[in-house]
Amino acid sequence: MTKIAAFNVENLFDRAKAFNEAADDAQEAIRAVAELNSIFEETNYTPARKTRILELVEILKLNRFNEGPLALIRKIREPILKRPKNGPIQVVADGRDEWIGWAELKTAPVNETAVLNTGRVIRDVDADILAVVEAEDRVALKKFTEFVFAQVNGELPPAERPDPYANIMLIDGNDDRGIDVGLMTKSGFDIGTMRSHIHDLKDDGHPVYSRDCPEYSVTTPDGDTIWVLPNHFKSKFGGNNPASVAKRRAQAERTAEIYQSLRAGGEDNVVVLGDLNDTPDSDPLQPLLAQTDLKDVSTHPVFDVGEFNVPASNTSDGIGTFGLGNDNQKIDYLLLSPSLFDRVSSAGMFRKGVWPGSAPKRWDVYDSLVKKVHVASDHHVIWAEIV
Repeated sequence: MTKIAAFNVENLFDRAKAFNEAADDAQEAIRAVAELNSIFEETNYTPARKTRILELVEILKLNRFNEGPLALIRKIREPILKRPKNGPIQVVADGRDEWIGWAELKTAPVNETAVLNTGRVIRDVDADILAVVEAEDRVALKKFTEFVFAQVNGELPPAERPDPYANIMLIDGNDDRGIDVGLMTKSGFDIGTMRSHIHDLKDDGHPVYSRDCPEYSVTTPDGDTIWVLPNHFKSKFGGNNPASVAKRRAQAERTAEIYQSLRAGGEDNVVVLGDLNDTPDSDPLQPLLAQTDLKDVSTHPVFDVGEFNVPASNTSDGIGTFGLGNDNQKIDYLLLSPSLFDRVSSAGMFRKGVWPGSAPKRWDVYDSLVKKVHVASDHHVIWAEIV
């Protein structure tokens, strides 16, 4: 039996401070940093570009220093800005070749209790193959396993402690905020061939994937090969504008192509999983959900939404995988090729690390989860057992 799961951990140790701000402020900071870096790469800083640099510096509150509340300018060699005591701030570099540096979002440590609760969720789900979303990097995943997972595992009697994750892989993606997708597998579930798609481009020359859609072949102890495609599609964070919709659709189309290519090559056991950031009826996801033979495990007869207590006036069935679990909050998926779907023996969601709301609380949580800041994540784990 093989247990497969997907979990958006929302960073393990450090998270961009912007994500802790109001949505509008955070989105403004994220866009400003991205635009600054785009201008910084220009060969010639024209007067118009210098004016825009100063406008973005103002937005990020970097007028007095290279470090503001949410972002910073990392200067490696030569300055780009001059701040006279008796005059306005100036852009002193005339192009990319006159200085070395970049803009980046500042990070802050994740709450310690939240980190431990993340470990408890991973421990208690005990998946053989776990796709993780929004992990900082492979080293962070490795340290998390060696220290946090080991610590929370020690809370259990020896006979009840699950095995640690022997194989950890994460290919750095296109997002510089430390929100990549990775894979953790138990001993005996060996990671073999790996392919990255960070360089797949849209017609406009920009990357298809905000992070990546890596392909991992995993060999199980029974000798099966399962191809695992973790994903994290473009977010609606800060607004679901046309560009966001178009990017998610492009990601769904390309992921569908990768899946179809694997199937055409004779691979029957394929799973696409992770945070697709849209609902099953959304237009952007249809190339993946409606135009392939992938099957959503949440439609399987054995799928169990788990404990879900709601007021009588709430008509939700609890299939949502984010926040309070309402049906319109289903954004995390475990999509299986037909051969894997037919072998599902049990499946469901694990909610114990997510804030349960109040009046009534929708599900039981860990005793340590007493404030929202203590949540392991705002995302529920989605899992399936394959026989």
